[in-house]
Amino acid sequence: MNLLITGGAGFIGSNVIHHVIDRPEVARLVNLDCLTYAGHLENLEKVSRHPKYVFERVDLRDKAAGLRVVKQYGITHVMHLAAESHVDRSITGPGDFIHTNVVGTFNLLEACRAIWSGNFADKRFHHVSTDEVYGSLGPTGFFEEATPYAPNSPYSASKAASDMLVRAYHHTYGLPTVITNCSNNYGPYQFPEKLIPVVIQSILARRPVPVYGDGLNVRDWLYVRDHAEALWRVLTRGSLGETYNIGGHNEWANLRIVELICDSIDELAPGLGGHSRQLISFVKDRPGHDRRYAIDASKIQRELGWAPAHKFEQGIRETIQWYLDNQAWVKAVTGH
Repeated sequence: MNLLITGGAGFIGSNVIHHVIDRPEVARLVNLDCLTYAGHLENLEKVSRHPKYVFERVDLRDKAAGLRVVKQYGITHVMHLAAESHVDRSITGPGDFIHTNVVGTFNLLEACRAIWSGNFADKRFHHVSTDEVYGSLGPTGFFEEATPYAPNSPYSASKAASDMLVRAYHHTYGLPTVITNCSNNYGPYQFPEKLIPVVIQSILARRPVPVYGDGLNVRDWLYVRDHAEALWRVLTRGSLGETYNIGGHNEWANLRIVELICDSIDELAPGLGGHSRQLISFVKDRPGHDRRYAIDASKIQRELGWAPAHKFEQGIRETIQWYLDNQAWVKAVTGH
């Protein structure tokens, strides 16, 4: 395959590239990224000189540029991860989310439809989405692939719209698509605006650790390298036109995660002086903050044999140690 990964300089995308570039099925891997604040080539230093690897700095909002890349490299498989993904930013500036997540996805679908021109054998368009499209759960129950969409933020609404476009292109044009909806990821190379790296960096700087509301919003957490393996299985073996939910079977309240990180850093970095829980600071909840997400990932386990390989306590410890060991990367991507 000639594989196009969009958003490959971001958190999940860069981990996917590391995970798949040496697979024998991959003849060429093209990383398309416009390098917003959350995309950094520092994430890919280990593969930058790999003979299969090509980087194209392209914004998918530029329809002609996306079309050129699909044509020039003879792309046969797409893993579409490029997206604006931070809920807080979508609340203060929703326009970027509509243009990137909806229009960008439309442009990429159109590029593949044009270049593949009905010859869909051995082609695949894999759209990577989020569990946030399903809205908010009560204290029980799980999101399933048939759960009705009920997005509650501009971010999740933009992803829901792009999911619907991908579905429509399969049913209208026969485009060979698959969709995955995943729970919260954590791990190396996550830009320090999301919960876990924000907490780690705040503790290391001995700054207040912000926790929204009462801290009891629940999320299902998945180690990013487990997600990368799930994405590969869906890309290569998933049934066309299908959606697969990917989850960690691992629900945690935000406050419990923050406390775990505090205690782990006290152990791993004793020179900071300990007592990191004292830094926890409750702040005003954000608008439309969904109370609970939880994924039923039984379909991907049943059909493709995938299940997460990392226990959360193991994965979070590895993640904390990675940030402790890679403060130079943090400085490089944040500018301070």
